[in-house]
Amino acid sequence: MDTSLFVSFRERLVENCGKVILGKEKAIEHIGVCLLAPGHVLLEDLPGTGKTMLLRAFAKCIGGEFRRIQFTPDILPSDLTGIHFYNQKRGEFEFRQGPLFANVVLADEINRAVPRSQSALLEVMEERQISIDGKTYPLAEPYIVMATQNPIESYGTFPLPEAQLDRFFMKLSLGYMTLEQEKEVLRRAETRDIIETLKPIVTQEELAKLRKESRNVAVNDEVTDYIMSIITATRENDRLACGVSTRGSIALYRAAQITAAMAGRDYVLPEDVKDNAIPVLAHRVNVVSGSHLDAADLIRGLLEELPVPVE
Repeated sequence: MDTSLFVSFRERLVENCGKVILGKEKAIEHIGVCLLAPGHVLLEDLPGTGKTMLLRAFAKCIGGEFRRIQFTPDILPSDLTGIHFYNQKRGEFEFRQGPLFANVVLADEINRAVPRSQSALLEVMEERQISIDGKTYPLAEPYIVMATQNPIESYGTFPLPEAQLDRFFMKLSLGYMTLEQEKEVLRRAETRDIIETLKPIVTQEELAKLRKESRNVAVNDEVTDYIMSIITATRENDRLACGVSTRGSIALYRAAQITAAMAGRDYVLPEDVKDNAIPVLAHRVNVVSGSHLDAADLIRGLLEELPVPVE
């Protein structure tokens, strides 16, 4: 396989999105992994750290139809999926598509929607289709849901259920920029103007080829066993009420393959697994009440305890 295609994709993606968000190359690469997997991404961070701007820039980079949905407590499932309405001129019912019918859907502040509306995304994210009034509508490829939420605000929010969290391929956080990076942002042009100048870096045909080729990255038995040792450790840990699902183990396997390809290799190293373990697994486990560690810290601790295979 030609790994130079993956390297070029990563470089162009980081360069384009880096014009909008400075110093967040790793987060940009992880979102690129989600696109190729394919999978959805949840970006959780403090207000004003650039979550929405980064995802808008990413949408520009891959082209296709983009829709942004501002989630609020009064939003209804039909506001997302669409409705059948009676066309008086034609004398028949017609289907009006909702904003979920797009290639890239930005679900802004997703935890502000009530559980009933959040559940409208379950079929969309897993099956990439929408069922309404007994009829199923397939969604166009590529299809990716990119959601944001604020981790510290609780008033007027509704935590995402475990079933929905498990459908996000990765959960990422940006954090603050360094002092020098933020000073550069203050001096430069308006970020929205920069986003409008961004051009797609990959065609739909190239994206489909990258997705297919990524599955050819070799994963030897030792690395596969290492992945499963991490998964098993989450299921047997007394500090976790719920371990990683099979969907999570598949996601870690795929993320390692794509990371290796974007690094220019046609084989997976244990470092590729460790690089993706926290963003892929931490949101899929439940820490027992009273624990002084969060999920990311526990996954990090497991990675330090488990033996790493060597050649």
